[in-house]
Amino acid sequence: MLPWLLLAPQLAVLALFFFRPAAEGLRQAFYLSDPFTGDGIFVGLDNFRMLFAQAEYADSIRASLIFAGLVAGVSMAIAFALAAAADRVLGDRPGLRSLIIWPYAVAPAVAGVLWLFLMHPGFGVLARLLHQAGIAWNPLLDGADAMALIVAAAVWKQISYNFVFFFAAIRSVPRSLIEAAAIDGAGPFRRLRDVVWPLISPTSFFLLVMNLIYAFFDSFGIVDAITKGGPGGATRLMVYKAYRDGFQAQDLGGSAAQSIILMALVGVLTVIQFRWIEKRVAYA
Repeated sequence: MLPWLLLAPQLAVLALFFFRPAAEGLRQAFYLSDPFTGDGIFVGLDNFRMLFAQAEYADSIRASLIFAGLVAGVSMAIAFALAAAADRVLGDRPGLRSLIIWPYAVAPAVAGVLWLFLMHPGFGVLARLLHQAGIAWNPLLDGADAMALIVAAAVWKQISYNFVFFFAAIRSVPRSLIEAAAIDGAGPFRRLRDVVWPLISPTSFFLLVMNLIYAFFDSFGIVDAITKGGPGGATRLMVYKAYRDGFQAQDLGGSAAQSIILMALVGVLTVIQFRWIEKRVAYA
């Protein structure tokens, strides 16, 4: 009984704040609930049918997929480049490396506000430079600009997380292999592509999964702080639409159904990654 007694506090927290709300959300997805009394009428799959009949929800799924792909791809690419550069330049100086990790400590909502102040078309410093360069920039009116802005904020927030893992993986690659490739005439880029990258593929696969989960679930604070789903629903991601329909429109059943669909979509993407992409991962 001792292990169970030691685990009891954590299990109680999980049951109270995770399993119970998850079970309640699953139940509400099949009910038409009164937001004031909490009473509900069983409607079966009607909440799901209504969602898929909405063009707005299809746009939300499309926006979420675009956002997740851009955030995962760009943040991992930049983090890998920074990690490779840090391995060559910084070496074993942890004080300088820690400066790159700091943005990960910033809350998503704070990161969104920072980027809004930088890129706001009215008073943003970087937005003013874009206007002076003749580049039209207005995320308040242009959906593509708004998507680019929230992607930039999410990428900036996630680069530090990816950098930590990439840097540790690169440092674990045997120096003898890199030196042998250099003796054979391979340049820095060739060594990264043919020696380092295949050896750190398990880390890359892990980060791909984690970045997609981050993009689908942890992007709420950034979207709420910068665009609130606008303009015209261009940045209304699935997680934000579930919040808006549940807490603002008081459509508890529809919001719960959206949460289940979001969880199922992320689960399917994760299974696809483990099914096909993991085959290319070389575990030592």
